[in-house]
Amino acid sequence: MNAVLYAVTVAIWGSTWLAIKGQLGDVHPTLSVFYRFALAAAIMLVYARARGLPLAYPARMHARFALMGALMFSSNFVLFYFAEQHLATGLVSVVFAMSLLVNICFARIFFRRRVPAVVLVGGALGLAGIVTVFWPALTAFDPSSGDGLGILLACAGTLVFCLGNVVSGKVQAAGVPVVQSTGWAMLYGAVLIAPFAAIFGHGTLYEPTWKYTGCLAYLAVIGSVVGFGTYLTLLGRIGGERAAYATVLFPVVSLLLSTAFEDFTWTTQDVLGVACILLGNAVALAGPALLRRRAERSPAVT
Repeated sequence: MNAVLYAVTVAIWGSTWLAIKGQLGDVHPTLSVFYRFALAAAIMLVYARARGLPLAYPARMHARFALMGALMFSSNFVLFYFAEQHLATGLVSVVFAMSLLVNICFARIFFRRRVPAVVLVGGALGLAGIVTVFWPALTAFDPSSGDGLGILLACAGTLVFCLGNVVSGKVQAAGVPVVQSTGWAMLYGAVLIAPFAAIFGHGTLYEPTWKYTGCLAYLAVIGSVVGFGTYLTLLGRIGGERAAYATVLFPVVSLLLSTAFEDFTWTTQDVLGVACILLGNAVALAGPALLRRRAERSPAVT
């Protein structure tokens, strides 16, 4: 089940970067984020009500939902939307891949969880592969241009997202299921971003085009409802530091989509980088389980 959740998360979130790019235009990013999570929240909460799932929680838990929404379903995405106005989607996904390291640090700080050395090795391999694939773009980076602002925005969005992971982990540890917690958090995220959308989104309120509407529907239903549902479930099952390794594999999906839709041409450097990323995935995700089984088979020393 963990492998299925991981694969679905990678496939969905690896494709959402292009969909976000499809929403950049006349509609202000705060409005686009509001539309996305208002729609996603409605779907999640209506589904929960139809299934008869409990939706009533104490005020203390709603405070956590609101914080989770502020961190994971509003401010971080506004930062990513603005970042993509300055950077290519591939570079934004590279910055987002750094959430692996941030989540490892946060797991130690907030949960006092020791991170196995094999996970650190896998993370290092994956990040080395990311750098290998995107080295030409990184060396061409000009901090004096708009790229510098884009990198700062993407870094801020990544940090905020990882803080949201911490809150989500504590909510799940309190026994709140993913469907209800995500639905409430998305609703709070939409409510929190609404004032900013009203202030800044006074121009074009909506683009009545197939491209904008299709990207909105994909991001709300697939990217948010399904994608966050699988990711947060995975986070609760294997921990934020290992679940975040999915972010290292996102750029590979982006490259495959670019190959199909943007005439991306693979080089030997790209192949080596992707191979390194895949190897790092195998080490980080399968390594801890293999070590546990090996320890269980080993005879006890008395």
